[in-house]
Amino acid sequence: MTTIRDMTDIEKGLTHLVAHDPRLEAIVAVSGTIPLRLSEPGFASLAAIIVSQMVSKASAAAIWSRIAAHGPITPATYLAIAPEIAATFGLSRAKAQTLSGLAQAIVEDRVDLGALLDMPPDEAMAAMTALPGIGPWTAEVYLMLCGGHRDVFPSGDVALQAAVAHAFALERRPSARQLRQMATIWSPWRSVAARLFWAYYATHMRRDALPTR
Repeated sequence: MTTIRDMTDIEKGLTHLVAHDPRLEAIVAVSGTIPLRLSEPGFASLAAIIVSQMVSKASAAAIWSRIAAHGPITPATYLAIAPEIAATFGLSRAKAQTLSGLAQAIVEDRVDLGALLDMPPDEAMAAMTALPGIGPWTAEVYLMLCGGHRDVFPSGDVALQAAVAHAFALERRPSARQLRQMATIWSPWRSVAARLFWAYYATHMRRDALPTR
Protein backbone atom coordinates (compact mmCIF):
# COMPACT_ATOMS: atom_id res chain seq x y z
CA MET A 1 0.00 0.00 0.00
CA THR A 2 1.44 3.37 -1.05
CA THR A 3 1.55 5.89 1.78
CA ILE A 4 2.44 9.54 2.28
CA ARG A 5 5.71 9.88 4.17
CA ASP A 6 7.30 13.22 3.24
CA MET A 7 6.84 16.42 1.26
CA THR A 8 7.96 14.68 -1.91
CA ASP A 9 4.76 12.64 -1.72
CA ILE A 10 2.71 15.80 -1.20
CA GLU A 11 4.25 17.37 -4.31
CA LYS A 12 3.66 14.20 -6.31
CA GLY A 13 0.03 14.17 -5.22
CA LEU A 14 -0.48 17.84 -6.10
CA THR A 15 0.99 17.30 -9.55
CA HIS A 16 -1.40 14.43 -10.15
CA LEU A 17 -4.39 16.37 -8.83
CA VAL A 18 -3.81 19.44 -10.99
CA ALA A 19 -3.24 17.28 -14.06
CA HIS A 20 -6.54 15.44 -13.54
CA ASP A 21 -8.58 18.38 -12.23
CA PRO A 22 -7.27 21.70 -13.64
CA ARG A 23 -9.65 23.62 -11.35
CA LEU A 24 -7.26 22.88 -8.51
CA GLU A 25 -4.36 24.83 -10.05
CA ALA A 26 -5.81 28.15 -8.88
CA ILE A 27 -6.54 26.70 -5.45
CA VAL A 28 -2.96 25.50 -5.07
CA ALA A 29 -1.76 28.98 -6.06
CA VAL A 30 -3.57 30.72 -3.17
CA SER A 31 -3.16 28.04 -0.49
CA GLY A 32 0.51 28.44 0.35
CA THR A 33 2.62 25.49 1.45
CA ILE A 34 0.57 22.33 1.88
CA PRO A 35 1.62 20.88 5.25
CA LEU A 36 2.61 17.25 5.66
CA ARG A 37 0.62 16.89 8.90
CA LEU A 38 1.82 13.45 10.00
CA SER A 39 1.77 12.28 13.61
CA GLU A 40 3.04 9.16 15.36
CA PRO A 41 0.43 6.38 15.39
CA GLY A 42 -1.00 5.33 18.71
CA PHE A 43 -3.28 6.29 21.55
CA ALA A 44 -2.00 9.84 22.06
CA SER A 45 -2.52 10.84 18.43
CA LEU A 46 -5.96 9.27 18.17
CA ALA A 47 -6.93 10.84 21.49
CA ALA A 48 -5.86 14.25 20.15
CA ILE A 49 -8.08 13.75 17.09
CA ILE A 50 -11.02 12.84 19.33
CA VAL A 51 -10.42 15.88 21.55
CA SER A 52 -10.36 18.19 18.49
CA GLN A 53 -13.79 17.18 17.22
CA MET A 54 -16.34 19.98 17.05
CA VAL A 55 -14.29 22.45 19.13
CA SER A 56 -11.99 25.33 18.24
CA LYS A 57 -8.25 24.85 18.00
CA ALA A 58 -7.80 26.94 21.16
CA SER A 59 -10.32 24.85 23.12
CA ALA A 60 -8.73 21.60 21.96
CA ALA A 61 -5.27 22.87 22.96
CA ALA A 62 -6.53 23.86 26.42
CA ILE A 63 -8.13 20.46 27.02
CA TRP A 64 -5.03 18.68 25.76
CA SER A 65 -2.73 20.67 28.06
CA ARG A 66 -4.85 19.66 31.08
CA ILE A 67 -4.59 15.99 30.09
CA ALA A 68 -0.86 16.24 29.35
CA ALA A 69 -0.20 17.81 32.75
CA HIS A 70 -0.70 14.33 34.25
CA GLY A 71 2.23 12.75 32.43
CA PRO A 72 2.83 10.95 29.12
CA ILE A 73 -0.46 10.28 27.40
CA THR A 74 -0.65 6.49 27.25
CA PRO A 75 -3.63 4.20 27.76
CA ALA A 76 -2.39 3.13 31.19
CA THR A 77 -1.66 6.64 32.46
CA TYR A 78 -4.98 7.95 31.15
CA LEU A 79 -6.90 5.20 32.93
CA ALA A 80 -5.00 5.95 36.14
CA ILE A 81 -6.32 9.53 36.30
CA ALA A 82 -8.95 9.84 39.02
CA PRO A 83 -12.48 10.44 37.69
CA GLU A 84 -12.84 13.68 39.64
CA ILE A 85 -9.66 14.98 37.98
CA ALA A 86 -10.68 13.83 34.50
CA ALA A 87 -13.96 15.68 34.98
CA THR A 88 -12.02 18.98 35.03
CA PHE A 89 -10.48 18.50 31.58
CA GLY A 90 -13.42 20.03 29.73
CA LEU A 91 -14.31 16.94 27.72
CA SER A 92 -17.90 16.21 26.85
CA ARG A 93 -19.32 13.09 28.46
CA ALA A 94 -19.28 11.32 25.08
CA LYS A 95 -15.62 12.14 24.44
CA ALA A 96 -14.61 11.16 27.96
CA GLN A 97 -16.32 7.79 27.51
CA THR A 98 -14.71 7.31 24.10
CA LEU A 99 -11.21 7.99 25.43
CA SER A 100 -11.67 5.73 28.45
CA GLY A 101 -13.14 2.95 26.33
CA LEU A 102 -10.33 3.24 23.79
CA ALA A 103 -7.64 3.19 26.47
CA GLN A 104 -9.25 0.13 28.09
CA ALA A 105 -9.48 -1.70 24.74
CA ILE A 106 -5.77 -1.10 24.10
CA VAL A 107 -4.72 -2.17 27.59
CA GLU A 108 -6.76 -5.36 27.21
CA ASP A 109 -5.19 -6.04 23.77
CA ARG A 110 -8.54 -5.80 22.02
CA VAL A 111 -7.20 -3.26 19.54
CA ASP A 112 -3.78 -2.50 18.07
CA LEU A 113 -3.74 1.00 16.59
CA GLY A 114 -0.44 0.39 14.83
CA ALA A 115 -1.58 -2.82 13.16
CA LEU A 116 -4.76 -1.12 11.95
CA LEU A 117 -2.65 1.13 9.75
CA ASP A 118 -1.29 -1.84 7.83
CA MET A 119 -4.78 -2.95 6.82
CA PRO A 120 -6.50 -1.92 3.59
CA PRO A 121 -8.45 1.30 4.26
CA ASP A 122 -11.88 -0.35 4.15
CA GLU A 123 -10.86 -3.00 6.69
CA ALA A 124 -9.19 -0.43 8.94
CA MET A 125 -12.28 1.77 8.80
CA ALA A 126 -14.53 -1.12 9.73
CA ALA A 127 -12.30 -2.12 12.65
CA MET A 128 -12.02 1.42 14.00
CA THR A 129 -15.69 2.31 13.70
CA ALA A 130 -16.54 -0.89 15.57
CA LEU A 131 -14.99 0.78 18.64
CA PRO A 132 -17.53 2.69 20.77
CA GLY A 133 -17.49 6.40 20.01
CA ILE A 134 -15.22 6.16 16.96
CA GLY A 135 -17.06 7.36 13.87
CA PRO A 136 -16.02 7.60 10.20
CA TRP A 137 -14.52 11.09 10.55
CA THR A 138 -12.28 10.06 13.43
CA ALA A 139 -11.15 6.91 11.65
CA GLU A 140 -10.48 8.72 8.36
CA VAL A 141 -8.43 11.47 9.98
CA TYR A 142 -6.40 8.88 11.92
CA LEU A 143 -5.68 6.90 8.75
CA MET A 144 -4.66 10.10 6.96
CA LEU A 145 -2.59 11.84 9.60
CA CYS A 146 -1.12 8.90 11.49
CA GLY A 147 -1.00 6.18 8.86
CA GLY A 148 -0.19 8.31 5.85
CA HIS A 149 -2.97 6.71 3.81
CA ARG A 150 -2.99 8.62 0.53
CA ASP A 151 -6.54 8.03 -0.69
CA VAL A 152 -8.77 9.00 2.22
CA PHE A 153 -11.08 12.03 2.18
CA PRO A 154 -13.08 12.83 5.35
CA SER A 155 -16.11 14.27 3.59
CA GLY A 156 -17.93 14.83 6.87
CA ASP A 157 -15.37 17.48 7.83
CA VAL A 158 -17.09 20.87 8.07
CA ALA A 159 -13.96 22.81 7.15
CA LEU A 160 -13.51 20.75 3.97
CA GLN A 161 -17.14 21.24 3.03
CA ALA A 162 -16.84 25.01 3.55
CA ALA A 163 -13.54 25.23 1.68
CA VAL A 164 -14.79 23.30 -1.34
CA ALA A 165 -17.96 25.39 -1.47
CA HIS A 166 -15.96 28.62 -1.33
CA ALA A 167 -13.26 27.51 -3.78
CA PHE A 168 -15.78 26.36 -6.39
CA ALA A 169 -18.27 29.19 -5.72
CA LEU A 170 -21.07 26.77 -4.85
CA GLU A 171 -24.40 28.16 -3.70
CA ARG A 172 -24.33 26.08 -0.55
CA ARG A 173 -21.97 23.85 1.37
CA PRO A 174 -22.06 20.27 0.05
CA SER A 175 -23.28 17.50 2.32
CA ALA A 176 -20.91 14.73 3.34
CA ARG A 177 -22.46 12.47 0.72
CA GLN A 178 -22.18 15.10 -2.01
CA LEU A 179 -18.58 15.90 -1.12
CA ARG A 180 -17.66 12.22 -1.06
CA GLN A 181 -18.96 11.94 -4.63
CA MET A 182 -17.15 15.11 -5.70
CA ALA A 183 -13.89 13.81 -4.25
CA THR A 184 -13.84 10.67 -6.39
CA ILE A 185 -12.10 12.64 -9.16
CA TRP A 186 -9.14 13.20 -6.80
CA SER A 187 -8.45 9.49 -6.25
CA PRO A 188 -5.86 8.03 -5.63
CA TRP A 189 -4.57 11.21 -3.95
CA ARG A 190 -7.64 12.25 -2.00
CA SER A 191 -5.62 12.69 1.20
CA VAL A 192 -3.50 15.32 -0.53
CA ALA A 193 -6.68 16.98 -1.83
CA ALA A 194 -7.96 17.14 1.76
CA ARG A 195 -4.70 18.74 2.91
CA LEU A 196 -4.99 21.23 0.04
CA PHE A 197 -8.50 22.31 1.01
CA TRP A 198 -7.56 22.55 4.70
CA ALA A 199 -4.69 24.82 3.66
CA TYR A 200 -7.09 26.85 1.49
CA TYR A 201 -9.46 27.13 4.45
CA ALA A 202 -6.62 28.43 6.65
CA THR A 203 -4.89 30.81 4.26
CA HIS A 204 -7.49 32.03 1.79
CA MET A 205 -10.54 31.99 4.04
CA ARG A 206 -8.46 33.07 7.07
CA ARG A 207 -9.98 30.40 9.27
CA ASP A 208 -8.67 27.85 11.73
CA ALA A 209 -7.60 24.80 9.72
CA LEU A 210 -7.79 22.16 12.43
CA PRO A 211 -9.81 19.24 11.04
CA THR A 212 -13.32 19.64 12.43
CA ARG A 213 -16.14 17.22 12.23
